[in-house]
Amino acid sequence: MATPSSSSSSSSSSIWVFSNIKLQFFSRIRRFLQYKVTRKRGFDPSDEFAKENSTVEHKDKVENIEEVEDMKKSEMKLQRSVKELHFGSWEEKEVAAKEIERLAKEHVKVRKLITGLGVVPVLVSMVASQVASRRRTGLTALIHLAHGTYTNKALIVEAGILSKIPKKIDLLDESTIIAYAELLLSLSYLSNTKFCFPSLDFLPLLRHILESSSNFDTKRSCLCALYNISTVLENANLLVSSGFVPMLLEMTTMKEISEKALATIGNMLVTLMGKKAIENNSMVPESFIKILSWEDKPKCQELSVYILMILAHQSSSRREKMAQAGIVPALLESNEIIAMV
Repeated sequence: MATPSSSSSSSSSSIWVFSNIKLQFFSRIRRFLQYKVTRKRGFDPSDEFAKENSTVEHKDKVENIEEVEDMKKSEMKLQRSVKELHFGSWEEKEVAAKEIERLAKEHVKVRKLITGLGVVPVLVSMVASQVASRRRTGLTALIHLAHGTYTNKALIVEAGILSKIPKKIDLLDESTIIAYAELLLSLSYLSNTKFCFPSLDFLPLLRHILESSSNFDTKRSCLCALYNISTVLENANLLVSSGFVPMLLEMTTMKEISEKALATIGNMLVTLMGKKAIENNSMVPESFIKILSWEDKPKCQELSVYILMILAHQSSSRREKMAQAGIVPALLESNEIIAMV
């Protein structure tokens, strides 16, 4: 009977053999395509401009040789990086992850090729590391691998990244917090597909970042992630029960990040639980009415009008409260501004 260690070793060896076969296959395909390009650039001796074409042909061949050499170098680097990521020490894994990050920046096809070589689970395990540099390196590599491809995003989630995300940011440095925000934003776009998140356990981290971070870009990333999540009707009540309503209402007053906060509130309003939580807050409706005077933020004005309409629907007491808060002159003024534009 095989021991656990021998089984693990056998599994790792199988992964590497499979990855190596795929690398050799893609290498041959590239060389074949490069050979076809070389033949297309062939010199025709019957051409009346033979001398000029000969010079151009020579330059093309030189460039072609350089391209092939670059390809070989990239293939060797990728092969070495994948091997070190699977079998190297933690220090070697960090170096390999940085190289994979660099290669992932090139093209979406390269990103898909890299994930096909089984690197995602290893990078996800690095995110769970207690070593800050290792965790950050894994995060950054995953961010670039996820960029522009839903397939890679899904693979990262399926590899268990959501269970590796901390609930608080107390022990995280600023660059790691930014990286978490960027990765969660990227993964949140899966909400636009039929992909179902196994859990939304990362919501506490988003809340802590929004509460603690002073960086508006980081806050904006978190708000965009919340907005994407809120587009799924089933998630709206969970956002309410997770305590996001007061925070989002507070952020609607900040011009730099107001738009996404308003859009997320608009999505939460479609549920009874969301509507009650919003209309019972002391900032409502005054904060939305104030936004109507933001001449330089027409989208925010539009979203505020939409929210006020939903809140006023079938509620005479709510309409009376809005009237007392000055909604009529605010609407008239905003209409005059629109007419002038």
